[in-house]
Amino acid sequence: MADIGDMSETVTHDPTLLRSLRAWMAGAGVDAVLVPHADEHQSEYLPPSAERLARLTGFTGSAGSAVVTADAAAVFVDGRYTLQARDEVDGARFEVCPLAKTTPAEWLRERLAAGARVAHDPWLFTAGQLEPYRALCRDARAELVALETNPIDVLWPDRPPKPASAVTAWNGPTGARDGADKRAQVAESLKTAGADWTVLAAGDSLAWLFDVRAADVPFTPMVLAFALVGADGAAKLFIDPARVDAAVRAHLGAGVDILPPPDFGAALDALGAAGAGVRVPAATAQWIVDRLDRAGARVLPGADPCDAPRAAKTPAEIEGMRQAHVRDGRALTRFLAWLDEAAPGGGVTERTAAAKVDALRAEDPMSRGPSFPTISGAGPNGAIVHYRVSAKTDRALVDGDVYLVDSGGQYLDGTTDVTRTVAIGEPTPEMKDRFTRVLKGHIAVVTQRFPKGTSGQELDVLARRALWEAGLDYDHGTGHGVGLYLGVHEGPQRIAKRGAPVALEPGMVLSVEPGYYKAGAYGIRIENLVTVVGVPGPAGAELEMLGFEVLTLAPIDRTLISLQLLNETERAWLDAYHRKVSQTLSDGLDKKSRAWLERATQRL
Repeated sequence: MADIGDMSETVTHDPTLLRSLRAWMAGAGVDAVLVPHADEHQSEYLPPSAERLARLTGFTGSAGSAVVTADAAAVFVDGRYTLQARDEVDGARFEVCPLAKTTPAEWLRERLAAGARVAHDPWLFTAGQLEPYRALCRDARAELVALETNPIDVLWPDRPPKPASAVTAWNGPTGARDGADKRAQVAESLKTAGADWTVLAAGDSLAWLFDVRAADVPFTPMVLAFALVGADGAAKLFIDPARVDAAVRAHLGAGVDILPPPDFGAALDALGAAGAGVRVPAATAQWIVDRLDRAGARVLPGADPCDAPRAAKTPAEIEGMRQAHVRDGRALTRFLAWLDEAAPGGGVTERTAAAKVDALRAEDPMSRGPSFPTISGAGPNGAIVHYRVSAKTDRALVDGDVYLVDSGGQYLDGTTDVTRTVAIGEPTPEMKDRFTRVLKGHIAVVTQRFPKGTSGQELDVLARRALWEAGLDYDHGTGHGVGLYLGVHEGPQRIAKRGAPVALEPGMVLSVEPGYYKAGAYGIRIENLVTVVGVPGPAGAELEMLGFEVLTLAPIDRTLISLQLLNETERAWLDAYHRKVSQTLSDGLDKKSRAWLERATQRL
């Protein structure tokens, strides 16, 4: 099975594209064009052929959008990417707008005249994403126009080809569910909902449901295709047949028909002609919804039926994640030991550090590459939440720095994501104060017991309490779901101030990653992955109680801790965690790394 490469490096910004796009707009009678960071499958990490936003604006983050009019243009990003966008985007041509201050629709409202035509590619928007623009156009007496051809594709002469990687069978850890069981589970959910079929376009849903993997996008072994799954368990997978060899066809079984992608539209029409009720997940392209509507199908909006069963992993699947984290923890420990020796001499830069941690993970025979671009930020670069080092921004790690490394791996038996913050030299009292408050928030979440039915949203405040007490906070969620050799960001579960209140269930895997970021100075984040487990309730408890088991195994920098800020319970937790890290990882380490680990995990 091929490694998952970082294909985004092949897409270069074209500074002439904005002018060419405006010329196209004038010829087409279009007054504004919407450019999201999206593909037909609403993937987080896009294949190079879909990196239209990067091509147009230079912004390379995984979330954002742009709006272009005849005389103005803007890029919109959330708090994770505000600093990055300002570094990457030419401010003379694009205004950089934080979403916390204004949305694309609000920005466009101030610039839209009556009768204007606002163009979009219906393959790149869901119905929900288009709703603010529909409301805008109604209010402004403007027209929202669905394009048949994306103009950026036409104006991109060397556009990379669409993904066509070979599809491979994936059997998962011993005892894990197989594809037939999963399809039966989805079929049962459709019957319960009164749906005849569901349409699936999300790459992680397809990979999970059919037990296959591919290298269609960077960092995630997803399969970019489309599928229809019926309430009787029958499935039609629309993918280039040349990508699916005889072994994979046998793996899929007789219940899955392989059909070429051009047949997808006709299959939707056939569902409409039959008056079928079709479950349409929220992350489905508007083009598909429109086609079903025109064909006469009963469109039944609802959750992706793969989301909940994929998130609640079985005991066998969780055991696979545990094993992946043990090997990942050894690679990260070797990296931290190397860093402790090499960085004080001034010979380590952000790029060399990122390359080192990626290379150590790659030595594992079960490794299939990073699970996302390694965030390697020293000093002020660490304050950029989703910083990505480049030749232009690379910075040496120097004495007095706080260094933040957020990295993860894709393994055949699991996906990892871990952040550690390390002091280079002696940290200041302020750094230690902020780090310890972040640590207190992390401990508060991972040690909390909660009743069954509790959502991550209800736990988020625990991560922020110690920071709030000092008048501090961070501008990102506290935790996201993580897949099993799939997406490092996976729903529906999350820990955040806002969002759908999805109840946490045993087998779900989430990150817990509070942080603090001082712009222009340093950034701090502590991230472990956890899985939801049943826990004993206190004496007399009337409720079923849940808690977290920490999966990530890596030392937390003790030199950054202000001991007087930790209470006895918090100290005991960290000592117990470090004892587990040392006992679990030591046997697989070289002598030098083992000695470093012993020092790094000593009692407080």
